[in-house]
Amino acid sequence: MTRADAQSEPGWEIFARAQNGEEVAWRALMSHYRPRLLAIATLVTGNGTVAEDVVQETFSRSLAVRVRNYNGTVRGLLGTIAYRLAVKATQRSRREIGPLDDQVADPNPSALDTLIDNERDRAVTHAIHALPADQREAMVLRFYAGHSYEEIAAVLDIPVGTAKSRVFYAVKACRELLKSKGVLE
Repeated sequence: MTRADAQSEPGWEIFARAQNGEEVAWRALMSHYRPRLLAIATLVTGNGTVAEDVVQETFSRSLAVRVRNYNGTVRGLLGTIAYRLAVKATQRSRREIGPLDDQVADPNPSALDTLIDNERDRAVTHAIHALPADQREAMVLRFYAGHSYEEIAAVLDIPVGTAKSRVFYAVKACRELLKSKGVLE
């Protein structure tokens, strides 16, 4: 995330206003964070429908959150809630994990662009799901939830060095698998 992105990101003031029922603030939070939360939930659950439910539950639960430490970010808070809810949903369902089923990036893609994007997304999703659970968790928290290594360590209750190691080996394994499938050069 660039510094400009961080400055345009809704912060604690907007979060507090949303919790107090201000609709404009609530819409700002949802429009800004929903895509990232959906990506986290989809990667953890492997199911777009369950991921949508997780995102809705994340926003619902955020209404009751009492923030004690404002050193973190709203993105980190919402990402952690979404991650934990997605893990619980996955544990409840115990279903076979499938490919991403409803990701849309370009409002007017050509048929070929759509096919290529879908195949690449599917390959990346399968690579992430092929990782051991501990590496997959760390990778999703780092790249999709946007957590720092310290935040990952706190969420997973592991040392910071272990968090860094898990992310490193997850990226390495995904890169190797994607290269073997011809997705990366």
